[in-house]
Amino acid sequence: MTQAPLFRPVAEHGLLVEFGDRLEEATHAAVLRLDQALAADPFPGFAEAIPAYVNLLVRFDPLVTDHVRVAAHLQALLRQPAGAAQAGALRTVDVVYDGPDLAEVAALSGLTTGQVIATHLSGAYRVALYGFAPGYAYLSGLPDPIRLPRKEAAIRGVPAGSVIIAAGQCIVTTLTMPTGWWIIGHSPTPILDPNGPRPFLFDVGDRVQFRQVTA
Repeated sequence: MTQAPLFRPVAEHGLLVEFGDRLEEATHAAVLRLDQALAADPFPGFAEAIPAYVNLLVRFDPLVTDHVRVAAHLQALLRQPAGAAQAGALRTVDVVYDGPDLAEVAALSGLTTGQVIATHLSGAYRVALYGFAPGYAYLSGLPDPIRLPRKEAAIRGVPAGSVIIAAGQCIVTTLTMPTGWWIIGHSPTPILDPNGPRPFLFDVGDRVQFRQVTA
């Protein structure tokens, strides 16, 4: 449940603002509102803000400011009239539904493979946060009928571009890596372009729609 935010110092250069302890849409919206307000009105010494599902990590230059002054600035932003979080850009991601786990996802969900595909395409996805790998965007909004827990064991060598789902979330992988998520397809849409003017396709808060294509 969304709560009055808690402020926790992180080393000498960060402040973690916590809005709750569970993944809820209202809590994440509060994180995004503060992130957007801070981007519009940063404090002296501001370095970056990193949004997650229920908290916002604010990094700053400790030679310019400190935890107390940063917290005061953030509290002032929070006292401003609360508006809706700005709608992010709409990004389209192509998918070929040929994943090795597609049939098992269907069996576990009590659906046909065609119904799994239609259900996945119907999701209202939003970029909630970036994870541990470059461009590794966690998308909320996976429809309930295909919300499966992670696999009991991870597998290695899952190629970049794999479309994977688990625990109410979806990811398009950007590197070859192990995963315990369910692989339902792959995407030819470039998500990570480290040498381009825009390294990542998504910004946190962007909306994502999937579009089925053939191999």
